[in-house]
Amino acid sequence: MAEDKQEIEPSHGPVERSQGGPTGSGDSPRHHQEKVGIVTSAKMQKTIVVEVHRRVQHPVYKRIVTKRSKFMVHDEHKKAHEGDMVRIVESRPLSKNKRWTLKAVLREATTGV
Repeated sequence: MAEDKQEIEPSHGPVERSQGGPTGSGDSPRHHQEKVGIVTSAKMQKTIVVEVHRRVQHPVYKRIVTKRSKFMVHDEHKKAHEGDMVRIVESRPLSKNKRWTLKAVLREATTGV
């Protein structure tokens, strides 16, 4: 039994970790999801809430339905304000609910008088 559980080296040789890829640390960039949405709250420190709308077809009625999702986004330098249109990018978990980071402010909110 003990002889059967020996690890066998693959015939193509050892795996090189220096190459780019999902597990390697090469020069190729990782492709994360990006979304565009509107900032609904900027009251927290270094965190904003972004609402993203998407239009999908209903599976049964074949009607176009607008769905929305809210994301907690890390904003290190407090660049975004309420009403701004922003681009967010997926990142590692930063807190219990925060898995997105602010990439750019696309359009600033117009302040009415």
